Amino acid sequence: KVFLPLQQFLLCETMIIGGQDAEPHSRPYMAFLEIRGEENIRCGGFLLRDNVVLTAAHCNEGCLGSVLQITVVLGAHDITQTEKTQQRVAVRRKVPHPDFKRVPLGKGIELPINDLMLLQLKRPVTRKHSVRPIPLPSLGPTVKPGSMCSAAGWGSVSRHPEDLADTLQEVDLKVISVKSCSRKLDMNYYYYSHGSPSPHLLALILQGDSGGPLVCNGTVQGIVSCGRPNGSPPRIFTRITKFLPWIKKTLRNALRQGSISN
Repeated sequence: KVFLPLQQFLLCETMIIGGQDAEPHSRPYMAFLEIRGEENIRCGGFLLRDNVVLTAAHCNEGCLGSVLQITVVLGAHDITQTEKTQQRVAVRRKVPHPDFKRVPLGKGIELPINDLMLLQLKRPVTRKHSVRPIPLPSLGPTVKPGSMCSAAGWGSVSRHPEDLADTLQEVDLKVISVKSCSRKLDMNYYYYSHGSPSPHLLALILQGDSGGPLVCNGTVQGIVSCGRPNGSPPRIFTRITKFLPWIKKTLRNALRQGSISN
C-alpha cells in the first residue's frame, strides 16, 4: 500500500461551496500556460516574482525538448480573446523539483509527488491591476481545518476533457482535518474526504488546471496536483510550506546570477 506523505500535501476537501466565472482580473497572479509538443496541453500557474511563475512539475511531462514550447499568459480572463490586459511571455528556464517522481498506485494509476516547478520568464512582466505576484506563505502553522480556501483555472468544465473553459473559473473549498480523511480509496492509499463528486471541482483538478494555486486568506498555500479520475474526492494539493526552503534557495541562486527580478 502507498500512503500519501502528509508533509507533501496540503489538504482534502469536504464540499463545494460554489463554482462560477471569476470576476475579471480579480486574481492578478493567475498564469495560463500554453504547452506545445506532440499534443498541445494547458496548465495553470501563478506569479511569484515579476519574471518567475510557480506551477506543477508534472506539467513539464507534456513538453518534450525546448522550454520555448511553454508560453505563459498573465493578465488573462478570456483566453480565447486578445485582451489588452494580457501579457504573453516565453519561458527562459524551467526548474522542476529534483525529486519529482510518480509513485505507482496500481491499476495503471501513478501519483505525482514533489510536484512543483519554477519557470523563469524571458522578461519581467509589467505590474498592473491585472498582473501582480502573490505572496508565499510563512513557515508558521498550516491551514486550520474549517478554513475556507479557493482555487481557479481554465480547465475542463465537464467530464469531457475537450470541454475547456474560455474564462477563468473559481471555486471555494473547505479544509478538513487529516483525521477526517480516513476512508480508504480503491487506489490503495489513504487520504480521503467525505463528500460527493462535483463537476465544478472536477473542472479544476482533473483537466487543464494542474499547477494552479490554492489560496487561503490571500496567501497561496497549495498547488493543484491531482484528483481521482472519476472526479470524486480527494483533491490533492502540493503543500507549499514543505518546499519553501527549496523555492527560496532556487530564487536566491537565480538572483545572484542576475537572472530573476528582486
